Amino acid sequence: MGYDYLKAFLEVQNLSKSFVINKRELNVLKDIDLQIYKGDFVCIVGPSGCGKSTLLGQIAGFEQPDSGGIFIEGQKALKPQTNRVMVFQDFNQLFPWKTLLANVVFPLKIHKIGQNDKERANIARRYLSMVKLEGFESFYPHQLSGGMKQRAAIARALAINSEILLMDEPFGSLDAQSRSELQNMLVQIWQETGITIIFVTHDITEAILLSNRIVVMGRAPVNIKVVIANDLERPRDTGDLKFSGLYHTIYDLLKV
Repeated sequence: MGYDYLKAFLEVQNLSKSFVINKRELNVLKDIDLQIYKGDFVCIVGPSGCGKSTLLGQIAGFEQPDSGGIFIEGQKALKPQTNRVMVFQDFNQLFPWKTLLANVVFPLKIHKIGQNDKERANIARRYLSMVKLEGFESFYPHQLSGGMKQRAAIARALAINSEILLMDEPFGSLDAQSRSELQNMLVQIWQETGITIIFVTHDITEAILLSNRIVVMGRAPVNIKVVIANDLERPRDTGDLKFSGLYHTIYDLLKV
């Protein structure tokens, strides 16, 4: 997969965000600059409380920054839009009273994607098949495992033709086998669709397995320490010496 590194698709420009907690102002993000390219798979790693999820929420448009901004193809992003969709760690992102198929169809209907209900159902089935959930269309969320719910959340995000998939530790609560399966599935979807992915994780190994670039964050006032190119060949082997070398580079950066 190629990337256009001459022109940023999404830019974070001079972004700062603070919160008032117990009458004390807490500067979470300060003067952040970051460029994301079309087709990027960027993982963001950093210590707890460094602002990873806050940065992702700013990109999603959930809150306005104190200063600076988010720009997509040169246009300032002021609110949530369907061109970027968030997938959270929480398994309960689906409507519990709707079937799996109806959950994926719902945003298609809201955003008037598809000519009629039959076409929308076909779109939903196509993306459910992409995340390997064919045959489960009539199931309700309480009948699904955590991994299956996350697959459904990804299918729903893809179905509305989002250009940017924002993922906040989506596999963090899964068992090791389910996590590995979803990691492999996500890389395959990224390679097939060319979607841009920004993925927050606390797991260095996961970041190396998934990404083509890794943003290493620290706490304010130095929020972004470095952006590392990850050009390891795929499929990636955790036992490879280059993998181990990159792991220790990131680990050492996070210790400082």
